[in-house]
Amino acid sequence: MRTPEEFDEIRPYDAEELPQVFSELVADPEFQKIIQQVLPDQPLDVICAMLSKCHTSLELQKTFFYPLLEQLATTRGKGLTLECSSISDKTAPHTFITNHRDIVLDSAFLSIALLDNGFPTTVEIAIGDNLLIKPWIRKLVRANKSFIVQRSVNIKQMLESSKRLSRYMHYAITQKKENIWIAQREGRAKDSNDRTQDSVLKMIAMGGEGSLIERLKEMHLTPTALSYEYDPCDYLKAQEFQQKRDFAGFKKSPQDDLLNMQTGIFGYKGHIFFKTGNCLDNWLDTLDPNMPKGELFKTVAHKIDQEIFLSYRLYPNNYIAADLLKGTTEHQEHYTEADVKTFEDYLNKQLEKVTLKRPDPEFLRERILTMYANPVFNQEQAQQESH
Repeated sequence: MRTPEEFDEIRPYDAEELPQVFSELVADPEFQKIIQQVLPDQPLDVICAMLSKCHTSLELQKTFFYPLLEQLATTRGKGLTLECSSISDKTAPHTFITNHRDIVLDSAFLSIALLDNGFPTTVEIAIGDNLLIKPWIRKLVRANKSFIVQRSVNIKQMLESSKRLSRYMHYAITQKKENIWIAQREGRAKDSNDRTQDSVLKMIAMGGEGSLIERLKEMHLTPTALSYEYDPCDYLKAQEFQQKRDFAGFKKSPQDDLLNMQTGIFGYKGHIFFKTGNCLDNWLDTLDPNMPKGELFKTVAHKIDQEIFLSYRLYPNNYIAADLLKGTTEHQEHYTEADVKTFEDYLNKQLEKVTLKRPDPEFLRERILTMYANPVFNQEQAQQESH
């Protein structure tokens, strides 16, 4: 299927474009260097031959990315689990709207988990153009079923860019019958206090037909919780909090983004767990169609948050951090003394990695503890509200 021209600037590559893209990638010295680091045992001509046999992006994912991600999940973690009993029809397209922890791996791990659980395809991935800092990265992600969220356009262009993005997402779901992954907010929630931004839902509702509720229903929004046991970027996120505190207007550089990507990919993650909540279609039918727009988006955002909070898997680390932060032993039934020692040792090792000239150890420690504790606080609040 040839994608309409209006989406050419942002869409994933169509199948017939892939041979040319693969040729350009393997001719790029930077890509050659990266691929030889990732696949050190494979000569470049063997990689070229393997690429030439990939006629679709899904074949590319199964041939290259699936084995690499499976290896990452077991060598840099304790494995990957998807709990998806809330989805009755795996052949129907869904928009998996998730909390966001890792720049690269959230959507990648979800993709292989879907294949492992009998879904016929993976996800098309919403990715910000601020991360496409090299030409080969832009080509590779578009070959890997990514579509581009244009964050670098000016304010005048932003509205039309958002409308086109929304139209593309509706097209992918309704015509291509592809699943979509999108984060519930722009950028990662650095403190793990996951909250759906109204602006994400407003953008989604720009495309499609009918009322706002009908447009949202067309996307089959399925809130999905992602729980890493450890976040290898936790010290980098804490460091960024101190930089923002100490330097007015501080912004990460492209080099910072690259470091976060590398650390997230190759750092230790422990167990990786996804759980899908209920698709919102039936629940959306219960809403008052005359509800004011602003109230509607806030109501839907809150529902997504609740579904995600209730679907978290909480690890001993999370409960220990919650108790250390509050100075209590309220959650001690969920961990042992050995768990506390392991987590304290981990925390100290992460803090030693901070590269600031004048680190504030107490502040940095509090920031990391908050990252691990917030899922506990949010799940407990959601449980109270659901009773």
